[in-house]
Amino acid sequence: MNTRLRHLFLASLLRRRLATALSLVAIALGVALGLAVQLIHGAALDEFGRGVRLLAGEADLQVVGAREGFDESLYPLLAMRPEVAAASPVLEIEARLPGRDDSLRILGLDLFRVMQVQPGLMPRVVATAGRDVDDAGGDGRLAALQPSNLFLSADARALLQQPLRVGGRQQAAGGNGRAEGELQPPAIQDGWLLAQSGLRSLRLRVAGEVPGASGLVGVMDIAGVQQHFERLGQLSRIDLKLADGVAVDTAMRALAPLLPAGVALRVPEAAASEAGSLSRAYRVNLTMLAAIALLTGGFLVFSTQLLAVARRRREFALLRALGLERRALMHGLLAEGALVGLVGGLLGVVLGHALAGGAFRLVGGDLGAGFFRGLAPSLQVDPVLSLAYLLLGVAAGVLGTWVPAHEAARVAPARALRAGEAERAGLPQAKVDGRLAGGLLGLAALACLLPPQGGIPVGGYAAVALVLAAAVLALPALARSVLPLLEHGRSVLWRLAHARLSATPAQAVVAGAGVIASVALAVSMAIMVSSFRVSVDEWLGQVLPADLYVRASSSAASGYLDPSALATIAAVEGVAAVDTTRLVNLRLSDTEPLFSLLARPVNADGQGEWGLPLVAGSLVAPAGGTLPATWVSEAAADRHRLVPGSVFELPIGGRMQGFVVAGIWRDYARQHGAALIDSRDYVALTGDTRINDVAIRVAAGVDPHSVSETLRQRFGPEHITVALPGEIRALSLEIFDRTFLITYLMEAVAILIGLFGIATTFAALATTRQGEFGMLRHLGLTRGEIGRLIALEGALTAGLGVLAGLLAGGAIAWVLIEIINRQSFHWSMDLAVPWLALGVFATSLVVLAGGVARLAGRHAMQRSAVQAVKADW
Repeated sequence: MNTRLRHLFLASLLRRRLATALSLVAIALGVALGLAVQLIHGAALDEFGRGVRLLAGEADLQVVGAREGFDESLYPLLAMRPEVAAASPVLEIEARLPGRDDSLRILGLDLFRVMQVQPGLMPRVVATAGRDVDDAGGDGRLAALQPSNLFLSADARALLQQPLRVGGRQQAAGGNGRAEGELQPPAIQDGWLLAQSGLRSLRLRVAGEVPGASGLVGVMDIAGVQQHFERLGQLSRIDLKLADGVAVDTAMRALAPLLPAGVALRVPEAAASEAGSLSRAYRVNLTMLAAIALLTGGFLVFSTQLLAVARRRREFALLRALGLERRALMHGLLAEGALVGLVGGLLGVVLGHALAGGAFRLVGGDLGAGFFRGLAPSLQVDPVLSLAYLLLGVAAGVLGTWVPAHEAARVAPARALRAGEAERAGLPQAKVDGRLAGGLLGLAALACLLPPQGGIPVGGYAAVALVLAAAVLALPALARSVLPLLEHGRSVLWRLAHARLSATPAQAVVAGAGVIASVALAVSMAIMVSSFRVSVDEWLGQVLPADLYVRASSSAASGYLDPSALATIAAVEGVAAVDTTRLVNLRLSDTEPLFSLLARPVNADGQGEWGLPLVAGSLVAPAGGTLPATWVSEAAADRHRLVPGSVFELPIGGRMQGFVVAGIWRDYARQHGAALIDSRDYVALTGDTRINDVAIRVAAGVDPHSVSETLRQRFGPEHITVALPGEIRALSLEIFDRTFLITYLMEAVAILIGLFGIATTFAALATTRQGEFGMLRHLGLTRGEIGRLIALEGALTAGLGVLAGLLAGGAIAWVLIEIINRQSFHWSMDLAVPWLALGVFATSLVVLAGGVARLAGRHAMQRSAVQAVKADW
């Protein structure tokens, strides 16, 4: 294409400044959202992986068990193997900090071994004001061996020396009595740090630093950690440095048979892969939402370019008559779309990095979902990823222009030069009927039958795309079916708008394509989120049947309740009954994320409410069996293909123990599966009598708040959390809403893009219809009445798009609930349609579309009636 032709097509984009700008914004938003999700997640994974590499040091392999650890007798067995040059035992504790809402990761290390495998974790004694090196525990060279000396990373020291602001809702649920916005005191005071073990506080001396560590990490002598946190004889992992010449695969084959059940052998990088798998489904779902936003932007480019082609038909016909070839014309129009996509993609890349940086400050590296809590990743520019999303923007522009370009190239010049021909431009209605849309819906149904690929519901996402395409293609048939029902008993302006849309149903396709995509996305997500929220609320009501709940810390942290504490709670005046829960994490294989095991007292007869929302099976344990009973979550049942009556083996107490599945229950708290067994079975297999949570039923007539206050006074408010069920439900639903915040943002973007589509469509249509408006002015209509006519046409067009979008959104919501969420997270939920919200949304969108259409057509109404019809003389 020569330079003059390039300038001709570029000038066309500049003349359509509003339509071009809106198309750019639509593509930019789609690119920005998708890129931001990838940048945020990638940075979080990189930060997590960097921490893993720093902590692993020079280790070639790691022996890892459950979070609660494994027997340290495995250490000498591995250290003496010829494949191993050096072995470093590690005991990791998530130490709760009394009176604060954060925790510290403490690594217990054998300081005589750490230099051989993890030299970066070697602590360094630092003298501080008022205390010299010897004060840190004797001889400075041996200070690291003192059982109460703690060495902190620079990040940990900086954070723990600062006050921590209380989060109002969290503290309300925690029941510690602090007001929102109150500052918690620094964790380090006068060189000492308080950490919690069970229900008591430990005083640890901050003796120095760990130069090679990052994040909230502290290092202590392993014997001191085992002693202080009551973990004698336990290890969390063993880092292995292999002998020279020994390959990793060879060592794994030789050492794996030596490991007890529930202990895995893997390369250090596997921890980062495990973290990635935990959040993969959430990230993929957000990426698909961004892709739909980008697809909606492509629809907007399509409608903009199609109507621009209609307005310029005479121009193209003249160029064709002067010798411009079809191919050159099509290439020029495609170049316009590519340029729009390129500039929009560039804007999207810049905006995506800005959004990612803002997300790090506001919701963290896990987008509010909690997968990477505690990490502070920094924004990194990824040239390859940025280029990929830039090319996606270009592809959206080109694909959106393809149909208009093909239509413009195939029209004969003589036909296009006739006056009024531009108004009849659009999709060829005769070639589009309901059969193609029905075929796509059939393919969508078949796609829903496909199993997930690598844990990703590829078939479900394909079904969403097919439903969207079917809805767009079915719009002409929908218009032909609905418009006759609106024909009678209306004003003159209504009849004119109705007649116009009935005569040119292609207008509904052009303007409605973007509306359908945006409405379908918003409706489907609204139904899915509403169903999920209602289901979670009902689930919380089932799993929180007691009057009060007491916890020393989260299951991962160092606080716990023992039998003596349980006896103290039961003896408090007003307590009628207590129910306990022990939560531990098991490692079922080398590749799977940690599996949750809950131990609770189980009613032998299955009578009474004990907070287990079954979806299959029975609360009654099978009688007469040789194996104890277990109740598994839906995720566990899906992942391990379990049904009531199946045998499920779990690594407990260093060996595999079989259980018979008595029932399957709904669990929204643990994505990767959980199993529940009787407390007596758990204690018999492990000897572990620790308790994570206590559910309390108070006597009739007793105020739960008085019992709560008594418990705080008895154990210390800094050591326990006491909460009412309503407080836990409120906090859980607040976390739920925060998790879906970015989903709501994407819905808003999709709606905005849909309104852009209405604006650009009617701006272009109004330009092509200036002759029609001039004739109506000669027949007596005022400018205001023509404005109302355009508004009615916009509302009718949007109404058809909203109707198709509602139908498509309902179908997509079913796919999200029954296919995508079930295959991604293994959660079932009850359908809950927010009818009122959808009705208000649909009505508001139709009204807004009418207003936007009128504003978009204002320029065409301002020409005089004589000038408007001059072209038709």
